Amino acid sequence: MTDTFPAFSLGPVPQPVPGAPAPELFRGIYGMPMFVTVPSADVAASSDFWVRGLGFFELFAVPGVSPSPMVHLRRWAFQDVLLVAGEPAAQAPAQTVSFSCVLDQVDEIAAACEQVLAGSTTGPRTTPWNTVDLEVVTPEGTRVVMTAARPWDPDSAEAAALREIGIDRP
Repeated sequence: MTDTFPAFSLGPVPQPVPGAPAPELFRGIYGMPMFVTVPSADVAASSDFWVRGLGFFELFAVPGVSPSPMVHLRRWAFQDVLLVAGEPAAQAPAQTVSFSCVLDQVDEIAAACEQVLAGSTTGPRTTPWNTVDLEVVTPEGTRVVMTAARPWDPDSAEAAALREIGIDRP
């Protein structure tokens, strides 16, 4: 067993190594295998938060209609969100969705979200499953967890706990 992950593709998610660069924002077109639809009473304000705070970009909005009743946002490949006009659930969080990021982005995303909407973040926190998670509640009440894998440390408490149950590494 080595101390690094084997050289296999994790799709658009980079290897969890120190200083791993984030993938480019993906502006291509593909059949979306998964996406989140988020109802918002103010699509423009929600879009602004997702773009300036969470690092998404606007891929598409309904042309010729202002304000747009639907905005398609994207970050990395396969990280798609549709903001649609509608009333969010009365109870927050209306839903929870997780998106991958790299460790170097966690603090930057937290600061950007707090700048756009003070009090919107919790964390980051280190998890027992070898990630660092930042919880963000968006203006429409969606709970977004930005999660970054940590480099594998065979001497960590997590590694020891896994070895106790017969697992050499995640």
